[in-house]
Amino acid sequence: MKGRLVSALAALAAMASAANAQTNVTPPPTPAATPLVATPQQLGLVRVILTTSAGVIALDIETKRAPITAANFLRYVDQKRLDGTTFYRAMKLGENQGLVQAGATGDPKRVLKPIAHEPTTLTGLKHVTGAISMARAAPGTATSDFFLLASPIPGLDADPKATGDTAGYAVFGQVVEGMDTVLKILNAPLSPTKGTGFLKGQMIAAPIKILSLRRAAPVAKRR
Repeated sequence: MKGRLVSALAALAAMASAANAQTNVTPPPTPAATPLVATPQQLGLVRVILTTSAGVIALDIETKRAPITAANFLRYVDQKRLDGTTFYRAMKLGENQGLVQAGATGDPKRVLKPIAHEPTTLTGLKHVTGAISMARAAPGTATSDFFLLASPIPGLDADPKATGDTAGYAVFGQVVEGMDTVLKILNAPLSPTKGTGFLKGQMIAAPIKILSLRRAAPVAKRR
């Protein structure tokens, strides 16, 4: 009897010990979730390589956030309509500050129909350093001419609270490489006589030629 009691107590102790062991077991760590990183294609970015006589500039064009303006620019790229045109204007606002402008300047053999205006209030894009934006007269008149910002110019964004033309200009992409080339163009010598009105004194004396404007070749996959 005593032996059986001892055995029973031993069994209960073993069960209690096992229960305690299970209670105190540290669960295995939960694997960290892998962050989802969108690809440029998923973000609607199209890389374009702008080769000029002053150097090379790489641009990411925003086809999702600015679909009308981006599609227009890519038509000029794909049809090679801007090859041989120039950066003809440099608006300097200070040391390495301002913008540079390029395009077909109304050449009827190169210019396509004007496009609808996409204001920054609609796209969410802003006139920050490296932004590419469309030149225009009135809203809805933009065709081929564009400009690159060497510094932020928030006054070019749409501002419904302002007076006069409040629509701003249409940003549709960003310089991702080649800001040194943008600055070379900005600091090119200006003509004291070229241009009329507010453009006088902003025209580049020897315009910088656009040698080619192409979509970047896709990166080959490694085997």
